[in-house]
Amino acid sequence: MNRTLLRGGRVIDPSSDLDETADVLIDGDRIAALGHGIDSEGAVVVDAQGCWVTPGLIDLHTHLREPGQEYKETIATGGRSAVAGGFTAVACMANTHPVNDDSATTEYIIHRAETDSPARVYPIAAATKGLEGKVMTEMASLVEAGAVAFSDDGKTIMDGDVMRHVLEYSKLVGVPVITHAEDCTLVAGGVMNEGPMSTRLGLPGNPSIAEVALVARDLILAEFTGAHLHVAHVSTKGAVDLIRAARERGVNVTAEAAPHHLVLTDETLEDYDTHAKVAPPLRGDEDRRACRAGIADGTIDAIATDHAPHAQHEKELDFIKAPPGMIGFETAVAVVLDLVRTGEISPIEWVRRLSTNPARILARPGGTLALGSVADVTLIDPLREWVYDPAKGYSKSRNSPWAGQKMTGRPVATFVAGRLVYDVDRGVLT
Repeated sequence: MNRTLLRGGRVIDPSSDLDETADVLIDGDRIAALGHGIDSEGAVVVDAQGCWVTPGLIDLHTHLREPGQEYKETIATGGRSAVAGGFTAVACMANTHPVNDDSATTEYIIHRAETDSPARVYPIAAATKGLEGKVMTEMASLVEAGAVAFSDDGKTIMDGDVMRHVLEYSKLVGVPVITHAEDCTLVAGGVMNEGPMSTRLGLPGNPSIAEVALVARDLILAEFTGAHLHVAHVSTKGAVDLIRAARERGVNVTAEAAPHHLVLTDETLEDYDTHAKVAPPLRGDEDRRACRAGIADGTIDAIATDHAPHAQHEKELDFIKAPPGMIGFETAVAVVLDLVRTGEISPIEWVRRLSTNPARILARPGGTLALGSVADVTLIDPLREWVYDPAKGYSKSRNSPWAGQKMTGRPVATFVAGRLVYDVDRGVLT
């Protein structure tokens, strides 16, 4: 059985409120010991000095494109990109072709992940057939097949009665519903945040109230049904305020924000960069600051990449026609370490948002370094400087607004079930 000793790192485990220099012993696929001066006999010793040793990062919100759009990404390439970004597990949305709205597709994704991906992959099934927002999927059979949540992400369930019943049935099967909260009638073809910049660029605007209105509706339905609602990619101050108030009332709601909404604003689009076109769109600075405050005070539980690969020819279309989305696995750590560098959150709270809370929300293993727990572990050098080149990354796609930028902070090793699957100097080891 393989044994690995991570020696002298800063061990950060929110599940036990631990933040101290220590050794971590991995024995087989489990955490076997944690402390000082652990015997290294029979173990491969990894010098972790200067690094954070954390539970494996978990990404709640990704798009792996398989089946049906393998020219953008596959489960294999997405999994490799994920572990290079420090993620030991990722949850993938249902907007594949065919849509993941039946147990056969869910089982296919799980099988491909088991054979092709170094990262764990958790399928999120569609809430409605074909993502059409009309007829609910067979939730019980999908959960039995391995679905961890339900979402029509990429599209909005506009019919309130359908959303009510989706929430009610999700409560029966014990998994969350992830809402893509954009009122389509208010979006009305908008391709960027409605405001001074959209006027200046002559592009149709997507107003912040499109998100706020749907978050309000879905929080009311969650409160009525008692179901677990998870709000995806929160981008507006209004949504943060509503979620905070709902949590104070005891509504069963969790939420996530994406790195790009925490760092970038609509000013990024000044040069019509389609790599920065996302849905919901990059907002103004007030919204960005509100999302960061929501992360800091716990209103927003998690940070999720919304990794959305697109082929180069698709992003080379004019801004209105180009599809929204950017890749995010390999830049996420460096981008959101900004929250620690500015002092807005502590390292332990940073890890909580990227590991412990996602595991809790999805009710999956991980998010802890407790003795006997699964040995999904990430080593992060928070001071490592590097330049991001998507062409040298592991995703099939290159659509990133951070291409060519100098980054600070990087995962240097990723272990899944005790096995080293990524080393910064050797690459993905599969």
